[in-house]
Amino acid sequence: MYVKSAIILAVAASASAFAPAPFGARMDTRVFFEFGQFDDKLWDIEAKKEVYGSWDPATPRSTMNFNPFETFKGNSPDASGIYPGEPRYKDPMRGDVSFAIMMEEKAYLENLAANPKDGDAPGANGCKN
Repeated sequence: MYVKSAIILAVAASASAFAPAPFGARMDTRVFFEFGQFDDKLWDIEAKKEVYGSWDPATPRSTMNFNPFETFKGNSPDASGIYPGEPRYKDPMRGDVSFAIMMEEKAYLENLAANPKDGDAPGANGCKN
């Protein structure tokens, strides 16, 4: 007798798992995440220069405030400042590459390393490292 009652109770209790939730009880599952201004656009040296120009090392790092030339564990960030292996990383659309273009970029990066922005130091709010 008790076994039959236990089985009927178990079946009745598990049936509610398949019933629709009452109106208004469902949780909102939308995720608000703001990608960078060059997301799904060409991520070349000109775009990186524009992002670097608006970067403020004193402001906390975000998808709209990051140093596009900063590396982390040997990797460069995508157009939103996210590094490979991190959630929401998107492989950026890269521009054409030639030896001449690479030499121009190298000269620019050497000048940038010699003359960093004020506040650009490891541990600053706007830095990953």
